[in-house]
Amino acid sequence: MSNDYPPTPTEQVRREVMRMWWEDLTFIHYPYEPEQVQRLLPEGLTADAWHGETPLSSEASSETTGGAGNTSERDGAVWVGLVPFRMRVGFPGGRAMPARIGVFPETNVRTYVRGPDGTPGVYFFSLEAGALPATASARIAYGLPYFWADMSIEDGERAPGGEWAYRSTRRWPKPKGAMHRSRAVVGDEIAEHSAFEHYLTARWGLFSQLAGRNLYAPVDHPRWDLYDAELIDLDDELITAAGLPKPTAEPVVHWTPGVEVRIGRPRRA
Repeated sequence: MSNDYPPTPTEQVRREVMRMWWEDLTFIHYPYEPEQVQRLLPEGLTADAWHGETPLSSEASSETTGGAGNTSERDGAVWVGLVPFRMRVGFPGGRAMPARIGVFPETNVRTYVRGPDGTPGVYFFSLEAGALPATASARIAYGLPYFWADMSIEDGERAPGGEWAYRSTRRWPKPKGAMHRSRAVVGDEIAEHSAFEHYLTARWGLFSQLAGRNLYAPVDHPRWDLYDAELIDLDDELITAAGLPKPTAEPVVHWTPGVEVRIGRPRRA
C-alpha cells in the first residue's frame, strides 16, 4: 500500500505556474464511508479509500470511546481533511509577493481521490482564504472552490508543546457565516512516516473542475516534517457546509511547520 503513495513527488515540476509556502498546518482527518464522499465528487473522479492499519496517536487512542478508534473499523474508509494553515504566495521562480497581498490564513476541506487513469491526488471541497484577490483569481483561473473569509491565526512555538489556534468566518460566496475554530498542541516529531501518513500527506497532484472538465496539476515539495498533535478545541461548520455529514469518529491529528511548494501547469485529467 505504501508504494501507492510514494514519499517523494512522482512528477518533477519543471515549469511552475505557482510558488507558495504552506506554513504551520494542523491536519485534522476524519474517516467517512466511501459513498458519503463519492456523491460529492465530479464524474470521473473516484474516492480513494484507505485499506490497512490506521495508527492513532496516544492521545486519540486514550480518549476515543465507542470503538471509533478501532483500526479495523476504519479499514476501507475515505478520509476527509480539515486543514488550517498560513499561506505565503510567491511568483514563479521563488520571489515572494508583498506580505500585504501574499500572506494570509487559509483553511481547506479536502479529500483523496484517483483520476480516470488511477493517478492519486487531492480534491478540495472548499478553501477558505483571508484575501479577496486570491479567492477571486483562484476561482476564475483554476476552478478551485475558494471562499473569502475573515480569518486569524494565533501562533505558537514550532516545537513540542507549542499551541496553535485558528479562526475563520466565511464572507463570500454563500453559505455566508460558515465558521471554523480550532486549537491544537504540538506533540512529538514523527521520525518515520507510516503508510497511512503517506496516504494522508504524500499527495503529488491536485484535481479541480473548470468549465465542466476535470483538471490535474502536479505538486512538488519536500518531505513533510510531521508531528503528532492533540486537538484541544474545535468548533467547525466547514465540513457540513461542503455537504458532508458531521463527523462522528475521533479525528487523527498532525501538525507541521510546513513546506515550500511548486505547482505545475494544469492539464486535462
